[in-house]
Amino acid sequence: MTRSKLAVITGASAGIGAATAAALADAGFELVLGARRLDALQRVAEPLGAAAVQLDVTDAVSVDRFCSAIERCDLLVNNAGAAFGLDRIENARDEDWLAMYDLNVLGMLRMTRALLPKLRAAHGHIINLGSTSSFEVYPGGGGYTGSKHAERAFTRTLRLELHREPVRVSEICPGLVETEFSNVRFAGDAERAAAVYRGMEPLRPEDIAEIITFVATRPAHVDIDEVVVRPLDQASSTLVHRRDEN
Repeated sequence: MTRSKLAVITGASAGIGAATAAALADAGFELVLGARRLDALQRVAEPLGAAAVQLDVTDAVSVDRFCSAIERCDLLVNNAGAAFGLDRIENARDEDWLAMYDLNVLGMLRMTRALLPKLRAAHGHIINLGSTSSFEVYPGGGGYTGSKHAERAFTRTLRLELHREPVRVSEICPGLVETEFSNVRFAGDAERAAAVYRGMEPLRPEDIAEIITFVATRPAHVDIDEVVVRPLDQASSTLVHRRDEN
């Protein structure tokens, strides 16, 4: 009997991570879910029969503890990430930029480095959550877009370094997806967060989860290098069609 594949998902307590957990469970994957908010994570994991383990990808000790308990890994979805603030460079706060690089870049490095031996053994797959901000910029987004550009460089470098090895590497780059992302970015300012999606139809977490699942379930010889997906209303980071709400 063929064993189920095991997927590890970071940032799985909400949004794209939680939706991806549900989609991969439907596709027959066993799941180990990680996130900082254990209560929220358990609410996602319980109905899926998934393991929920507290994980802070910015903490090397937490990453080591989490990854050392995993016996095998067929799929790593590096989903954990966030944006903090929308300040112009002249007003940028060091702590916001450091937090974004630590979470979006170094967190992905820590998880990939820790699980790579198990992914090699399983002929596994790494899927990194990028963004259209991985290759576009916009005013006020210097810190976030810089971290996502670094994520893209990391992914492309990893793909070269793993050439001739049985590990696939893919990157999913969404545009506007309505999640907690903007609420976190604006420190809980719900009105400001809602304005990001006002007058347009954004992507849903389930849209991205469906794409991740498709990429993850291709035959072993098929490596989908990169997927860029935007809502129809979004042509670029700065060009969004917003309908008259009146």
